[in-house]
Amino acid sequence: MHRPPSPPRRLPAALLLLTVLIGTLAGGPAAVAADRGTGFGTWAPLSRTGWHGSMRVGDVHTYCIHPGLPVATDATTDHGTSSEVNGLTPQQLVSINHLVTAYGQTDDPVQAASVGWAVKAIVDRQTTLHSWGYEGDDLAGAIDFIMRRASPENSSAVQERAQRYLAEAEAIPVPRTSGSLTLTTDADDPTKGALTVDIDPAATGSVHLENAVFADTGSAARENVRAGDTFPIVAPASASIDGRPYVVRASGSFTVRAAAIRYFSTPGQQESAGPAAPWTFDLSTQDAAPRPVRFSPRIRTTARIVDGAFVDQVAVSPLENVWPRRSDGSFTTLTATADVYRTNAWPAESDEIPANLAPVLQLTLRTDPTVGPGTYTVQAPPLPGPGVYTAVWRIDRAEQTPDDAPFLAPGYRWVERFASPSQTEQVAPAAPTASPTPTAVAAPLASPSAPVPVPAAAPVASLAATGIPGMAAVSGMGVTVTAAGVGVLAWAVARRRRMPTS
Repeated sequence: MHRPPSPPRRLPAALLLLTVLIGTLAGGPAAVAADRGTGFGTWAPLSRTGWHGSMRVGDVHTYCIHPGLPVATDATTDHGTSSEVNGLTPQQLVSINHLVTAYGQTDDPVQAASVGWAVKAIVDRQTTLHSWGYEGDDLAGAIDFIMRRASPENSSAVQERAQRYLAEAEAIPVPRTSGSLTLTTDADDPTKGALTVDIDPAATGSVHLENAVFADTGSAARENVRAGDTFPIVAPASASIDGRPYVVRASGSFTVRAAAIRYFSTPGQQESAGPAAPWTFDLSTQDAAPRPVRFSPRIRTTARIVDGAFVDQVAVSPLENVWPRRSDGSFTTLTATADVYRTNAWPAESDEIPANLAPVLQLTLRTDPTVGPGTYTVQAPPLPGPGVYTAVWRIDRAEQTPDDAPFLAPGYRWVERFASPSQTEQVAPAAPTASPTPTAVAAPLASPSAPVPVPAAAPVASLAATGIPGMAAVSGMGVTVTAAGVGVLAWAVARRRRMPTS
């Protein structure tokens, strides 16, 4: 809208051409003549009725943002998108941009005139109301005051639509060109989680995942993402490198209506607004903490008893064929425990440990962070005595260190079968000793009046076939026999002497 008091001032054609040429050579924005757009009234810088509608600059419909200045019929310069125009607030800019974008690019004169009146009212309501002599404070009244001269038959339609457009535009909030993406990890399963999008309600865009896919589509990309969207994701452990913890990343590109206009100006005449392209902004995020590679370790054992001690060969391996590593490349450590039980006889193998048994000792294994899976030798203290011994190994998440526990699922517990043949060994009782040799009983002493018994001759040891000791024995024996014979002979002679003769 503009006042009609002063006559139009036109630049000479030569001067206009020179101005355009200088602007072009200087590399500044090119100026082109504004053409009549769509609307009602008189297409001239100043007139009795004015021009109410759009001005056309190239293929763009623009609308006055400086009520009271002449219509821009001369060379007009396109300054591109700007968020700083004549002190207009972000709210005014976003409202104007909405109108000239959503409704202003039209060949319908009623619609174009309605946009024109609404835009001018957003910029400067009081000037818009009173520039043509209207003394009231009602936009519909001001429109009718002018439109009765420009196009009375369309006055009512323009009034109704202009007020509707104005209310709609003023209700649009200033957009937010920031936001956030948030990745969460499922506490029970690090391969699961979600992506949440926090952006302006009017924004829309696309997101892309790295090391994960969207659970419902299996794709790493998603379009038409809006504010408040939350998408479950799957982050497979295969994204890990050599079992190391891995990180999911998300990035997005979004657009939102701009609190800006495409700004046009004409020296000495009107300034106008065309549609500004939506603002584009990018967001990105990644996991707050790396996702550990979870695994399900298993144990195979072979036990034996060596020098009274229980010795176990424990082979530890992952069910998934991947032993997790820490970020520094070292293997995560695993703690395994075995309770050793004793029975009097060979027990039956079972999944359950008999309730009446209590462990007599315990074995503990902690894997080497430089080795990881493999076979480890574990030896118990000396066994308490004879019996049948069986070890039952277990891996329990609750028994791991705080650094190692995250690599096992919550509640994870693996237990070996009771009395498995490879884990059962016997310690036999000691063999009985030989029977003792009976002790000889001494003979009773003889009484003084009784004859002294003559002991029997001791058996003679076997002699050697030759040698002096044997000969001495033989000589001694002969002396003894001779003396005995002499005694007998003397006894016989004496007895004969005492006998009476006949």
